[in-house]
Amino acid sequence: QVQLVESGGGLVQAGGSLRLSCAASGRTFSSYVMGWFRQAPGKEREFVAAISWSGSRTNYADSVKGRYTISRDNVKNTVYLQMNSLKSEDTAVYYCAASSTYYSDSLEKYDYWGQGTQVTVSS
Repeated sequence: QVQLVESGGGLVQAGGSLRLSCAASGRTFSSYVMGWFRQAPGKEREFVAAISWSGSRTNYADSVKGRYTISRDNVKNTVYLQMNSLKSEDTAVYYCAASSTYYSDSLEKYDYWGQGTQVTVSS
């Protein structure tokens, strides 16, 4: 089992940047695919980005491609989400998640979730 704790959210102006972090407990962090999802008010939770076990493979939602970068540090047991050129529509609660089996953009494939961190982009 793994526990996930996100940090780094906050209020930022449109065009600005934020870096989210997700710290994982346990000694087997490198055995999990890690993903970031977000949920805006009144909307369903949606995929943002995923990174493979070693970090060699990443994929992104079209809405964030070219602006966001996911990365991981398997020594520090942490996954990051660098968010640049933020837009008001990026406002949401951002969740990190871990999958023990699948490299996927489907939230149903993820076994463990953090509590979320709020990102608010003002226009």
